[in-house]
Amino acid sequence: MSKTKSKTTVTRRKSGRQPSDRELVVVLDFGAQYGQLIARRVRECRVYCEILPFDTPVKKLLALRPKGIIFSGGPASVYEKNAPVCDPAIFEAGIPILGICYGMQLMGKMLGGKVVSAAKREFGKTELSVLSDADLFAGLNPQLICWMSHGDRVTKAPPGFVTLARTRTSPIAAMGDPKRKLFGVQFHPEVIHTPWGIETFRNFLYQQCGCQGLWTMASVAEQAAAAIRKEVGKKRVICALSGGVDSCATAAIVHRAIGDKLTCIFVDHGFLRKNEAKQVVRTFKDNFRANLVFRDASKRFLKRLEGVTDPEEKRIRIGNEFVSVFEEEAKKIGRVSYLAQGTLYPDVIESGTRTAAGIKSHHNVAGLPERMKLKLIEPLRSLFKDEVRALAEEVGLPAAIAWRQPFPGPGLAIRILGEITKERLDMLREADAVALDEIRKAGLYRNLFQSFAVLAPSLRSVGVMGDQRTYAYTVILRAVTGDDAMTADWARLPSEVLERISNRIINEVRGINRVVYDISSKPPATIEWE
Repeated sequence: MSKTKSKTTVTRRKSGRQPSDRELVVVLDFGAQYGQLIARRVRECRVYCEILPFDTPVKKLLALRPKGIIFSGGPASVYEKNAPVCDPAIFEAGIPILGICYGMQLMGKMLGGKVVSAAKREFGKTELSVLSDADLFAGLNPQLICWMSHGDRVTKAPPGFVTLARTRTSPIAAMGDPKRKLFGVQFHPEVIHTPWGIETFRNFLYQQCGCQGLWTMASVAEQAAAAIRKEVGKKRVICALSGGVDSCATAAIVHRAIGDKLTCIFVDHGFLRKNEAKQVVRTFKDNFRANLVFRDASKRFLKRLEGVTDPEEKRIRIGNEFVSVFEEEAKKIGRVSYLAQGTLYPDVIESGTRTAAGIKSHHNVAGLPERMKLKLIEPLRSLFKDEVRALAEEVGLPAAIAWRQPFPGPGLAIRILGEITKERLDMLREADAVALDEIRKAGLYRNLFQSFAVLAPSLRSVGVMGDQRTYAYTVILRAVTGDDAMTADWARLPSEVLERISNRIINEVRGINRVVYDISSKPPATIEWE
């Protein structure tokens, strides 16, 4: 939430981390652009999947008892110096392996095949001719469209391998050794541009690895609650509730596990959306009857931001003030041993794997004081965002929270360009509520990654309302599509929806006479304006 000098002294616990030891598939990451997407596709087949570094020792892999291993793609060439390689003993471990792109080329080279730089590279949609309708391609058509992205290719398959598919420029676009259950594909089955790719994974997982699809959100919730119950015992847990799906799902699971030994602290800093605080309080008091401390600190936060216009300074001040308020409320509870928080699997990957190093640092509890010596409980630590939403519904959270779009910690404070005042907050809160209401009515809310309004106080313009001249504020609409916050494209909202939003904001929110639509993608722009 903020950049502060203090850090929480915590011990990380793996509560809820290992849903099932019977059906685990490991993705070895060779620096793939789509590494996380591979894991998500496997999980869509109801098989639990984790991502580990490419050089994970065989001994460690065997200790996990995986049903299968998938080699990801990667940017390197297998014949380059210092190209990433796996432990060669993996091929003798008797575990089914699927190599994708670089993973197939690595398999080919390490097992005695030949890999060269292709005279004609393949990028984009490509026609694939299937030569064997067994194994990976069982139940699929002989002519398919796949997504290619490579400059190298396997020109000679290793001993024991047969060619399973080819393209016009790649004579070996897929290969396999069915006896040893080793397979490789040059294309990317994990991307949506290979529409039947999920079937490739399903054939590998169910036919070659012997998986049954035991991993469900019901099993995740049950096992996470059991692990928390065993870990916590009679001790007490606090959870910082924000109203977002991550913190709400975390609180719901922990409450299922330990009941009234959990206390949620919900700090309203005054920058939430319309009626958001009431909705969260009602959900947890009525649906779960959980211990909930609600603190309305909006006046205090607003005073802290008087005269502040710099976006980073806003974030820092809001973060520091949150720490102070949270600590005050935590002290009133008494002796507490654990802090529950909504760390997700992408946070773990991006801060913990060798190949993903440098993407970002993960500080979910940034700023909590050192004297609060708490152990961490992270029941969502193994899940992606879409899985968290499914889990939230599984544990009884209403759809309004389970499918709530991401909302920044500083809230509306960074959606007002410049200084924050109560008048501007009220104005933006109403305009934002109108925009979301129309987007929901149009059935578009779940199709958008984020959608919101921004107030630009410095953009005042002349208008005419009721035959009178106005000089009022401008509201900027922002709506983007995407799977995560790393990249996003501006949403092509129907013109009639934009028209309704504009008409209602101008008519219903006093002080606004102009509405504009942001058509910038990320990159080069960011999703938020500050």
